Amino acid sequence: MTTAAPLTAEAAPFATAGIRAVIADASRLVRPRIALMVLATVVSAYWLTGASPDGGVHLLGLLAGTALVAASSSIANQILERDTDRLMPRTSPRPIVAGRLPVAGAWLLTAATLVVGMISMTISAGWAATAAAAATWLLYVVVYTPLKRTTPLNTAIGAVAGALPVAIGWLAADGPARLAAGDAASALTAAALATVLYLWQFPHFMAIAWLYRGQYAAAGLRMLTVDDPSGLRAAGQSLAAALAMVPVSLVLAVPSGSIRLFLAAACAAMVYCGAAIRFAVRRDDASARLLLFVSLGSLLAILTAAVAFGRPH
Repeated sequence: MTTAAPLTAEAAPFATAGIRAVIADASRLVRPRIALMVLATVVSAYWLTGASPDGGVHLLGLLAGTALVAASSSIANQILERDTDRLMPRTSPRPIVAGRLPVAGAWLLTAATLVVGMISMTISAGWAATAAAAATWLLYVVVYTPLKRTTPLNTAIGAVAGALPVAIGWLAADGPARLAAGDAASALTAAALATVLYLWQFPHFMAIAWLYRGQYAAAGLRMLTVDDPSGLRAAGQSLAAALAMVPVSLVLAVPSGSIRLFLAAACAAMVYCGAAIRFAVRRDDASARLLLFVSLGSLLAILTAAVAFGRPH
């Protein structure tokens, strides 16, 4: 009986490079930063709704299922956008575009992660949370993705999909039953959090749309910065959303009555406004990069403060 030859010193670097390439392609497919933001949103909504802190297995199943559904939507998005992705340097290295993952295989992976994710969510959190995840998938893949080729309103639709994970956490924590029993505080907190997530996305996406406006134009995608190269409309939407975020983020502190959450949300939202104002005035790459960086920091600050101080009593 023969045994496989040991890996030689010369072959080791190639094996390591191959593993790194697979990991890099997997990361491009599932976009872990977006998935982490979705999971952070679900956890925040779940906790703020008043779910029992000892439901660890329940929560882990919910998060695993959510991660798989998010991965499925990302893969489906890249299948549908493979022709436009090919035209943009930012997205051309993606495995489906480059041919490293066949389209048929990508569809199989999309279906498998979606089905397994929804089964995990149903077992762990019930059909209502699973339905919210399915609605998020459909809105992102079936509605938002095709709209990017036809109208700059795609951002407004995509922002709804970005806010829906709040509903997943709220439903998983029996939010409707709590509301029916008279617990309006957790419902108000979840509604405020969803609105914050919706508004937050406009400056965030407009900063990206500005930085990559040339690539979007070359690919024929109807981002607002492509329709209006001056950036005035994108800057206006960014500023309006950032300003609206200030009072809405403060509502997060109302049910808990936490002064620490009030101050943290106020500071984060006002810093976000400052970056949006700078972008509106300057409309250059430097101000867009700053806005993008501040958007991530402000959301992290608000979610962290909400989880730490905002749980209704």
